[in-house]
Amino acid sequence: MSLISQKPLITVAGASSKQGRSVASALLASGRYRVRALTRRAESALMRQLAERGAEIVVAPLEPGRQAELAAAMRGSHGAFLMTPPTTPAPPPGQPELALGCELADAAHAAGVQHIVWSGLENVEARTGGAKWAPHFTEKALVEAHIRSLPLRSSFIYLAFFYSNFLEYYVPRREPDGSLTFAIYLPPDTPIPFVDPLTAAGPAVLEMFDHPEKYAGKALPVIGEVLTARQMVETFVRVSGQKARYASAYTREELLRHFPAFGANEYLVRELVGMVEYAVEYGYYAPERDVQWSRRIDPHALTWEQFLQRSEWRGELTSYGAPPEAARPALA
Repeated sequence: MSLISQKPLITVAGASSKQGRSVASALLASGRYRVRALTRRAESALMRQLAERGAEIVVAPLEPGRQAELAAAMRGSHGAFLMTPPTTPAPPPGQPELALGCELADAAHAAGVQHIVWSGLENVEARTGGAKWAPHFTEKALVEAHIRSLPLRSSFIYLAFFYSNFLEYYVPRREPDGSLTFAIYLPPDTPIPFVDPLTAAGPAVLEMFDHPEKYAGKALPVIGEVLTARQMVETFVRVSGQKARYASAYTREELLRHFPAFGANEYLVRELVGMVEYAVEYGYYAPERDVQWSRRIDPHALTWEQFLQRSEWRGELTSYGAPPEAARPALA
């Protein structure tokens, strides 16, 4: 048996996503794991790059009704990183993200996977007593509860709001004088955690697979920096040398004034507003979370300033090679 074949095999679901690419890259770079990347399109440039680095590419779309197919794709894996793609919220009582997440977890169990790392979030329904509706959070938390009920080891990461949302979905508006208006979905001076999922998810998941007993049952935040909307704009001005100003897109009315296209889906608007109200009024993370953990295990996690310097972003619409199913903005 070769030394390569003796390395544990980790299946990465949604390998073309920012989180999935980050996890696959970190696992491969460590030299301690083999990687099986699940994707919708094996021929994409992103998957070709992973294959060149040694990943096994398997076509297995993250869609409901494919549990048997997903189980077959995970068979032989020691561990699995599981996540759901951006999912358009359904009118209550629909819970499409919960349904898909449970199918993924059950597929991993059926395949004999010994350790699941799930990309989850807080249960907004429980934390707010039903006052806020944010299914993107709550359904992930309900999947976590289901995973905890399975007879296998499980660990959980909770990523902060993404820096990249401003590049892909909440792009600043260029004014006639050349300046930029940053319409941000937060009040100006509320500290909120942010992260670059493309670089931060991988080190966190690698740490959990490297130390499975230490992280069994643990749910830990992944954060690049905690900062305010006003600080984000000020940092952008300093790094880019451009004129820019903050504008609030926090309330429903402000959100739709700056981003009218979101109004085509009422439940998407309700979710976007519910998520940010929850984060501001209750705190993005529950009080017991160790918000320093990810910076301890990954001290080089990008701050917003470092993210801007590395990306050289100057306010234009930017694509991160998102898969076709990413049809809605994912704040986290």
